[in-house]
Amino acid sequence: MDFKTLTSGLSVSPQITIADLPAIRDAGYRAIICNRPDGEGADQPTFDEIQAAAEKLGLEARYLPIVSGKVSDADAAGFGAALTELPGPVLAYCRSGTRSATLWSLSQADRLSVADILATTNAAGYDMGGVVRRIANGGKTPTDRADARFDVVIVGGGAAGISVASSLKSRKPDLDIAIIDPADIHYYQPGWTMVGGGIFDAQDTVRTMGSLIPKDVHWIKAAVAAFEPKDDAVVLDGCRVVKYDRLVVCPGLKLDWHKVEGLVETLGKNGVTSNYRYDLAPYTWELVRGLKKGRAIFTQPPMPIKCAGAPQKAMYLSGDAWLRNGVLKDIDIHFNNAGGVLFGVKDYVPALEGYVKKYGAHLNFFHNLVAVDGEARKAWFDVAKPDTPVERVEMEFDMMHVCPPQTAPDFIRVSPLADAAGWVDVDQSTLRHTSYDNIWSLGDVMNAPNAKTAAAARIQAPIVAENLAADIEGKAPVAQYNGYGSCPLTVERGKIVLAEFGYGGAMLPSFPKFLLDGTKPSRTAWLLKEKILPPIYWKAMLKGREWMAKPEKISAR
Repeated sequence: MDFKTLTSGLSVSPQITIADLPAIRDAGYRAIICNRPDGEGADQPTFDEIQAAAEKLGLEARYLPIVSGKVSDADAAGFGAALTELPGPVLAYCRSGTRSATLWSLSQADRLSVADILATTNAAGYDMGGVVRRIANGGKTPTDRADARFDVVIVGGGAAGISVASSLKSRKPDLDIAIIDPADIHYYQPGWTMVGGGIFDAQDTVRTMGSLIPKDVHWIKAAVAAFEPKDDAVVLDGCRVVKYDRLVVCPGLKLDWHKVEGLVETLGKNGVTSNYRYDLAPYTWELVRGLKKGRAIFTQPPMPIKCAGAPQKAMYLSGDAWLRNGVLKDIDIHFNNAGGVLFGVKDYVPALEGYVKKYGAHLNFFHNLVAVDGEARKAWFDVAKPDTPVERVEMEFDMMHVCPPQTAPDFIRVSPLADAAGWVDVDQSTLRHTSYDNIWSLGDVMNAPNAKTAAAARIQAPIVAENLAADIEGKAPVAQYNGYGSCPLTVERGKIVLAEFGYGGAMLPSFPKFLLDGTKPSRTAWLLKEKILPPIYWKAMLKGREWMAKPEKISAR
């Protein structure tokens, strides 16, 4: 039998026969629901035959026949009631299992999120794209009319979304553009490392979203529930529908704090902190200033993560503070990295290794944080060295800086836009979707193999704007992305190793070597990070002023 588990209390399956019933009972099921009308296929037993045989085996049976493609709101409510009334676990079946999965999806729509429902049904092999609006509408049938329509809809109001909106407006001032984002606040996230190092104040990394939305761009303050790319529609929470001619998807990624057991409960106390959260970065500096002796652990999860250098930046700035305070000799620093290298671009590694040695840090590769007990000041890591069985090790700590596991947002992972890993599937040169010609993506959410940094989004935004504008004019893509990303590695207060690179680790320096050699620690790079990049972000990048970010044209062949 091909049972597909949806929950601990319900599985669905294709058509069953009387001969299958003993196996169904032996698998632990206590009731069955038939969602296939009698006589739909010549080879199917009638429900009365199934019910009689099931009852002899001690199984309850319920008949809720659904004509294919015609699941009513009442049908969904009846299915939900049956799940409550029947002893579980329950097996529901129809011809393929799709109708049963659809009934479950609609019956749970007022309890579970759209993303959770789609993830569950997708994992079982059922596509609920055809009823996603109903799921978003609490399981009820909505009207199919659009609540709004725009030339361009941008999902995400972060660095990528606002920048691409501004770049589009500078090219096509008459475009009717909307940004969809539920957040009230916009953060300059590259500044949080500096907050954790005692250099920036946290409040200097914050602006209200309303103050940054470009002039004449609509702001839809809502969360996206689902995408319907075949109908050029975005479904919002509450089932409002926004239609578009062209779509840009850039909502960032999801910090999956809950993936580490015990982490959420202890963040911000018990010596556990993270510069990946606005409210926690000041706590990092508080811990660094207060630590006089003991063990400090800095963690890095498996890739991909945004700003891959941030976990070690925290280590370097902390080590430098302890050195300046004269306590470094009494602090045992550990950098526990789930990966196998210090930094993915080898040209920058020698300089970084010099600072690892300077601060006496231990590099523990293939160490992935899986659990924390903050009150006991203990952490557990799965050590997965190549060709070696995974070993779980325990480490005590006095301070621990955590970089959380990261994934694409739930509503992206379960959408038709995602690749097998859950990221938006784009052509890595043009940033256009591989399946939908009127969709583009940029920033942390798309699957091009580049570093996920704000510097990358700064370069990507004009490229997407240029190619989208060309598409409006009926032209082929005219700009290409070379994978540029930048990671200013703050190795000490006053010096930075400025890593700039593209696809395949190719070096892509912005300045001549005599002016700034990115492979060596530099005060010039520090000045860039501390004094120049923040105003460039607020006053240039988000305003569509493409300083040092003009798109590279696609060469004629």
